[in-house]
Amino acid sequence: MKNDVVRQFSKFIEDWVPKEASIAIAGGDKYVSYIPGSHDIRINQGQSIPSGSITERVYLQKGRVESLVDESVFGVPYYGVGYPLDDVESGFQGALTVILPPEYSSKKRTPLSFIIGRRGDMWIPLSIEEVIYIESHQKKTLIYTEDGCFTSKVPLKTLEQRLPDTFIRIHRSFIVNISSIKQISRDMSSNLVVTLKGTDGATLVISQTYAQRVRKVLGF
Repeated sequence: MKNDVVRQFSKFIEDWVPKEASIAIAGGDKYVSYIPGSHDIRINQGQSIPSGSITERVYLQKGRVESLVDESVFGVPYYGVGYPLDDVESGFQGALTVILPPEYSSKKRTPLSFIIGRRGDMWIPLSIEEVIYIESHQKKTLIYTEDGCFTSKVPLKTLEQRLPDTFIRIHRSFIVNISSIKQISRDMSSNLVVTLKGTDGATLVISQTYAQRVRKVLGF
C-alpha cells in the first residue's frame, strides 16, 4: 500500500512542478522515492535523511517548510518546499519535498534596496549599489564597500534570499555584486577567481560547487 501512495504523489507532483524541479518523498527516516529534474541533488532511494534538509525540518515542525539549503547538506545548494504526508488509510507518514534551483528563493521575495551595516557604535544604511561583496567569516556577516567594511547581524543565507539578481553567490562564504567584478580568470590551480573593483585588486575564489551556476548566469 505504501508504494501505491508514493506513486500517486509522485505522478501528481510531476504534472505540476517546473521541469527543473526534483521531487523527494520520505517515509520514516529514509527517502523512499526520488524523481530527478534538471536541478538534481542526487538523492538515492533508501538514503537516510540528513540533518539540515527540508525533510528533517518538515518532521521537526510538523508542517510546510520553505527555505534555501546550502551545499553542506547534499553537496549542491537548493531551494526546497516541503510538505508533511499523512495517509490515514494506508498508514503512510512522511514528507514530500520539491527541490528547485537556489535562485527560486529570490523570485519569491521583494529584493532589498539597502542593508543596515554596523561600524563601532553606529548603524549605517548601505545602498545595495554600494556593496562590493558580502562575506561570512567566523559566524559574522561582513559587508564590503568603497567606504570600508561593515558588519551585519543578518546571516549570509538570509541575505542571499533577498538580494537582487545583480548579486551572485560564488562560494559558501561569498556573495558578489556582479557590477563590482573587474575580471574572472584562473589561478595556478586552475580555479576560477574573481578580481574585484575598488578593493585594491582583492580576489575571491569561485568554489567548484558554484562554478557551473556562475558560468551559466554570466554566460561564459
